[in-house]
Amino acid sequence: MRKVGAPGGQGQAPSGMGALGRSGVVLLTYVLAALELTCLFMQFSIMPYLSRRLGLDSVAFGYQQTVFGVLQLLGGPVFGRFADQHGARAAFTLSFLASSALYLLLAAACIPALPGVALLFASRLPGALMHTLPAAQMVIADLSTPEERPAALGRLGLCFGVGLIFGSLLGGTLSSSCGIQCPVIVAFVVTLLGALLSVTCIPASTKGASAHAQTTLPGRPKASVFDLKAITRLLLQPGVLPVFLVKVICGLPIGLFMVMFSIISMDFFQLEAAQAGYLMSFFGVLQMVIQGLVIGRLSSHFSEGDLLRASVLVFSVVGLAMALMANVFHFCLLMPGLVFSMCALNVVTDSMLTKAVSTSDTGTMLGLCASVQPLMRTLGPTLGGLLYRGFGVPVFGHVQFAINFIVFLVLWRQPVPRKMGKAQ
Repeated sequence: MRKVGAPGGQGQAPSGMGALGRSGVVLLTYVLAALELTCLFMQFSIMPYLSRRLGLDSVAFGYQQTVFGVLQLLGGPVFGRFADQHGARAAFTLSFLASSALYLLLAAACIPALPGVALLFASRLPGALMHTLPAAQMVIADLSTPEERPAALGRLGLCFGVGLIFGSLLGGTLSSSCGIQCPVIVAFVVTLLGALLSVTCIPASTKGASAHAQTTLPGRPKASVFDLKAITRLLLQPGVLPVFLVKVICGLPIGLFMVMFSIISMDFFQLEAAQAGYLMSFFGVLQMVIQGLVIGRLSSHFSEGDLLRASVLVFSVVGLAMALMANVFHFCLLMPGLVFSMCALNVVTDSMLTKAVSTSDTGTMLGLCASVQPLMRTLGPTLGGLLYRGFGVPVFGHVQFAINFIVFLVLWRQPVPRKMGKAQ
């Protein structure tokens, strides 16, 4: 197995790794990401039940989900810029403290004597700064060579799978045995532990000396974290906007389907809550295996452009099959191809985009990438609901096939460069 080395061609390797060393920092980064995702899925597992307990209907529940998505959408690029300017330690600490605030407000909402609905909506506000996964991606991108980056970023899929499986199981088990407030109290304690580990073990910066010098040039005013021009200019750099548009456009159809999946599983697949949980656990296991193991191996044999085209082609084929599926067994047969496309698209585009910008801007770029999923959660409930009500489940497959097939033809005629180096 190759070791994660100093980023090639990105300036002097970052110093100050401390007693953990480079490999220890990378390992701790994976652990912190797994902890945060576990807590996040614990929260997701109890939110419908807490909303119902507080007397909210499905419309009000959708409102607070939309608020959370909008806040994460707006906060992603700003958080990424904060991470670039203040370093990995500050980024991890800020994210975990924001998570702690969210879970503390949720725990307070469970107390009958307090205004639960107001506290539930107030708990969405810290979500703007909850971006542990982009912070982890930034550290991995900073501490890996361009050749190793797809495999290193792909291993974060193991963290996502761990969070999905254990978070969902712990959320349901703890709420059933100890009360609905127990999962959020456990999440509050775990995120405080994550903040402590960040302060004591994560280095102040994981960027090279040359990258630090780019942001601290003598006589050059330091740009604000909220400087929108500095954020949007990244999209105008060579090779960035086409890849970013592929990421957004190809991910939109499956994003709409996943947003509506809880409704589809009840109405179309006729699944009980426990059966839907098993299906999501199967999804999590597939993501762990494919993103954590398969994508890394494929990246050592094929170029990122080849993997990107393959993910788009498989997306279109799976979309055509989704338009014809009639039951949950058919969906289970399609799930490996679906998960492969999602994982390959996300990992390869993240890797290509971080290589296309300077080292000092990797956090901002990953923050922009992290805003794609909140965008789906913001648009998905309305757009997905209209499509589902008007045309049924097959429409998601038709849209997925049409969009991805067109994108595949464009990529085939104008192929993505096989090698994308760091911008100087």
